[in-house]
This record gives sequence, structure tokens and C-alpha cells, in this order.
Amino acid sequence: MKNYLLFFLLFISLLSNAQSTWKEIGQLKTRDAKEIKKSTWSIGGETLDRDYTDYQSYKTYLGPLGAKRIRLQGGWSKCEKVKGTYDFAWLDAIIPDAASRGVAPWVELSYGNPIYEGGGEAKLAGHIPTSVEGLQGWDNWVRAMVTRYKNQVPQWEIWNEPDINRNHTGKQIGEFYVRTAKIVKSIQPDAQLIALGMASVTNLNFVRDFMEYLYQNNALDLIDILTYHGYSPNPDVSYPHIERLRAIVWSYKPEVIFMQGENGAPSQKKGTTVGAMTDQDWSELTQAKWDLRRMLGDHGRGIATNLFTISDIHYAAGDHMVGINSKGLLKTNPDKTIERPKISYKAAQHVFSLFDDQIELMKNKPPTNQSTVYAFQYQHKQNKGSLVTLWSGEARPAETYEPKSTTVTIDGNFKNPVYVDLISGKVYEIPTAQIKKEGNRLVLSNIPVPDYPVLVAEKSVLKY
Repeated sequence: MKNYLLFFLLFISLLSNAQSTWKEIGQLKTRDAKEIKKSTWSIGGETLDRDYTDYQSYKTYLGPLGAKRIRLQGGWSKCEKVKGTYDFAWLDAIIPDAASRGVAPWVELSYGNPIYEGGGEAKLAGHIPTSVEGLQGWDNWVRAMVTRYKNQVPQWEIWNEPDINRNHTGKQIGEFYVRTAKIVKSIQPDAQLIALGMASVTNLNFVRDFMEYLYQNNALDLIDILTYHGYSPNPDVSYPHIERLRAIVWSYKPEVIFMQGENGAPSQKKGTTVGAMTDQDWSELTQAKWDLRRMLGDHGRGIATNLFTISDIHYAAGDHMVGINSKGLLKTNPDKTIERPKISYKAAQHVFSLFDDQIELMKNKPPTNQSTVYAFQYQHKQNKGSLVTLWSGEARPAETYEPKSTTVTIDGNFKNPVYVDLISGKVYEIPTAQIKKEGNRLVLSNIPVPDYPVLVAEKSVLKY
């Protein structure tokens, strides 16, 4: 804990040096999920189905984080260890509790169950059920799950990262998806159905074959949301791939909502952590930077985000990997209890608390012409105050980075513009010498833009 505090204080000191001539006027207030009426943000609660994380240890951090939804994995093999007998006690201790904290569960139906021959595998990248007996067992479990939780779970995702298993085809997953979706809808007609949890954003043929199967079988009405993952060390380079993915899906059904279903960065050096992007060194600081870039890169493009994940994951032997996946916002002890929040937890709180349904995206001209600076403009629905997110995205987040001095020109509503660091949450006055107003246009000169999102906002929009 002492080392963490020293590291964080050093980081804050470096931030202060970057704005050494600017007056600090406050600290962003964070909000509990129960204080936020509505937002598009979700937090990952994955792998509870295999006991790689401990919900009872992290649940007190869930509400204060501010995300309005949590992704859970249903765990057929954990529910049914004896054929025909279901034990839902573990889910009964999670789903209502999360909802009571203001965080709505959405549940992924997975994985297979080896007690049935041909019942699939109970792990990441495992095969779906294929035998008559295995598929019947799957159908029965899905019916039991949806019947039990239909009043508490508004959205069901069907399987996770099916494209990792090279034996799966888009057509095969389409058939499995439609089979499962029909069962869900027969019990919960108003449920939203989520496909596909794609690991890759470049495997376009898989997605095209999946959508073609739905089209050929008059089943396009069974998909409401499509989720994808697609990890990349520089999160900003992913979006051209995502646009191509959207184009394929929307050519079949333009109403499908796109959601980033699982994304986050490690927080440890390579060799000490497992999972995506662990071939490079990371730290708690670069994790926080990456997470903010993914979150606000999605938000600026109208994509809902599930941040992966709330707690470090302890993968065990027999799964797709073994070791600690350090993408959690909470650092864990060896027994999966929580040691402390990481820098990324506080950073996520700032975004979850501020960008609720009262902050709407504006389609204005980009406020800067620097090609490597990403910028998105928003407006508060009630007081009409403007906000602009800015970050430098030419490379993956670095441990040290010299902010770009940027001129920002905004057509918006500003009476008193301020600058907000979204990692530290500090709010600064912008020196009057750097502010020029031209009618409804605001021209800000020499604004420091680091390699993670900062905010220029109308002061009255913020709570600090």
C-alpha cells in the first residue's frame, strides 16, 4: 500500500508540473451507481463461473465505481454438476446483490459442460455443445436460467469469443445462437439478445457467415446488440476495423446496436501477467491511460463500453491460460481478495460519474486539426454547457510523455472554460491569456494534451 501511495503521489506531482502555472480549483466528485439515473457504461464481472475472481470480496467497490451495468458469465458447468440438478446459489448471491447496488446485470450464457458427452468445454476457447444429448442439456439449462432470472436480467449474451476456437464457423455459431435465442425469447419476450462476443475485429468472414445464416433462416429479429472485443496496444487504431465490421452487420440489419463487450489493459510487466497484450510491459499508470482512451474513444463514436474488468483474474490449470490477468481495476491478493484499487479505478470513476445520459455527443467539426490528437465534443442536455475530450493517440500509452501544446477551437457554449485531468480528477483554471472568444467560438491556445484523455469543459457542467 505504501509503494502504491508513493507512486500515485509521484504521478500527481508530474501532472502538477505540466500545469505548474495553472490554478487548481477543485477535484471532480465521483458518484455512486445509485446516484446515476442512466448511462451506457458497464464493468466486467467475468470468470465468476470458474471461481477465478471473488464477487464477495469486490462487491463493496461496485456501486462507488459508478458503472450502471455489469457483465456476468452464467456458467453451465458450475450450475449443473449432476445431470438434471441445478445449483443456482452462487448466482443468487450475485445477481440481486449487484442490482441492489444500482448495477444491472447482463448475463452471458456459456460455456460447455463436460458431464455430457459432446457437451462442449467449460473454458475460454472451448467448443460449443454438439451432440444430441449435449444440446438438450444446454437447452434445459438455458430454460432454467432464463426462467429464474427473467425479472432481474434484461439482456442475455450468447457465448463468448466463439471465433477463438478454430473449429467453429460463423454458420455453426449462427445455428447455435438461433437455437438459444429462441429459447430465451419464448420465456422472456422482452429480453434483449446479444451476439457474438467476437474476440477479433478483423475476422469479417466469420461475422458475415453468422449474419448470413440469420438472414437465410429469417432470424434477424433475434439479434439486438452485437459485441466485439479486439485488443490492441494502441486502442485508437482499432476503429477502422470496427467500422468495417459495422458495415457488414448493418448491411443485414441497420438497427443492430454495437457495444464494446470486453476491453481493458494489463497493469504489470510482461512475464508477470497473462491474457491479451501481455507481450509488452505495462504499469498501473499506462493501464489507466489505455482504459480512458478506449472508453472515450468508444463514447465519442456512440459505442457503449464494457470495461474489462473490475478485479484481477486468477486463471487456473485446465483453462485457456494459467496465471494472473492483471486487467482488473482492483489489485488482488493471492486468495483473490482485494488488496486495493489501482489508478485505473479512480480514472474510471471520473468518466462513469460525468458521462451519464445527460451528456450528449455533438457532431461538430473537430476542435483541432492535429492529426494525432483525438477530440470529441459533448453538450449537457439541461444547461447546454459544452465539453470536449482531447488526447494524443499516435502511439500506445507511455510511462512518460510530453504533452502536445495544442490550439483548440470550439463552437460551443462556454462562459467559464476549465481544464480537467481525468486520471487525477483535478480541475484547473485556464489562464485568461490562453482564452480568446470569437462570438460563439472559443479559441484556446497552448493547451497541454497528454497521451490520455483530458477535458475542456464549461465549469457549470461539473461537480467538484
